[in-house]
Amino acid sequence: MNKSLLNEMTCTFTAVSENESFARTIAASFISQASPTVSQLADVKCAVSEAVTNCIVHAYPPDFPGKRFVKMTISRFDDNSVIITISDKGIGIPDVEAARAPLYTTDTTGERSGMGFAIMEGLMDACRVRSKVGFGTVVTMKIRLGAVVCKSST
Repeated sequence: MNKSLLNEMTCTFTAVSENESFARTIAASFISQASPTVSQLADVKCAVSEAVTNCIVHAYPPDFPGKRFVKMTISRFDDNSVIITISDKGIGIPDVEAARAPLYTTDTTGERSGMGFAIMEGLMDACRVRSKVGFGTVVTMKIRLGAVVCKSST
């Protein structure tokens, strides 16, 4: 059965740290129409925060020529699934599999833990990363929202 798109939004913003909380707020507001649980809402906000922070911190080094933008698209479907795509046109990731490994970081300051992708993967139902050196990175995350039904053991 094919799912139908119910609603979609796209937002492009400058890759600066102040916009990480902006992206989180937009995502939370948009998915609220799907009646997520409080836990799901927190998970989406955290995953969006990690993805956007990766763009801001890693996609655009200080010597990057040109504009520094992050694009976020959120699509909501009639099966209550949501697809969140966060992309940049930065330097790209040379080895996506290595970057997805827990504790992997290119940070030399000790400020970054290297857990961003692991956190996204743990919070979302699915997480895909596509990247091309010199062209940027696209992170696509999926989650099905709504009440979680627990079966009684009696």
